[in-house]
Amino acid sequence: MEPVYRTIISNDWVTLVILISLVLLVIAKILFASRFMNFIILPFNSKYIFMYNKKDRLIHGFHLFMTAFQILNFSLYLYWVLNILAGPSSNQSPLFFLMILGLLLGFILLKIILQLGNAVVFDNYKTISEFIFKKLSYLNYSSGIMFISNVIFAYINPESLAIVYLSLFLILTVNMIGWFTLIKSRQKFITAYFFYFILYLCALEIAPFVIIAKYLNA
Repeated sequence: MEPVYRTIISNDWVTLVILISLVLLVIAKILFASRFMNFIILPFNSKYIFMYNKKDRLIHGFHLFMTAFQILNFSLYLYWVLNILAGPSSNQSPLFFLMILGLLLGFILLKIILQLGNAVVFDNYKTISEFIFKKLSYLNYSSGIMFISNVIFAYINPESLAIVYLSLFLILTVNMIGWFTLIKSRQKFITAYFFYFILYLCALEIAPFVIIAKYLNA
């Protein structure tokens, strides 16, 4: 009977990413306890948005910690999902994760810069910064779902399509709640700049998902 050789892939770097994410979350909870407690009920209660939607909302420590947590977990989540859907042709190299991390970070920064640039051009910085804060807050919240999924993929079932579909559904649901809340609170502004709002949706919100979908189909 011939021996069967199996390639053992180390998860050490994945553990490090998860550990860093956990440290960011713990620090945010310790330093901003009351803010954290309001944040964890965000999809069910908009108290967090109304209380902390202030002048320095985008550069507040809690928001920065949670955004860093989100970027790390979003990147790792995409890494797992792309590999699971790719099947035998998957790329499990840590360099693939770093590439996703770099692209995601670059995309988020570019989108924020473009949005703030539009705010300066149209003289509505307050509204646009509020818009960015609300969207990022809901995305940051959904990164908690990504974190749990990443733990399952790393240590329980690295090939679970059920977790992929369930987590995608929950992530989309949380962010759809965010969009509904945003549109409801800014109907007059969106109506006044309806053309630019549609242009923004197509270019910076829908297009990235279309590109990812085409990549997955390929």
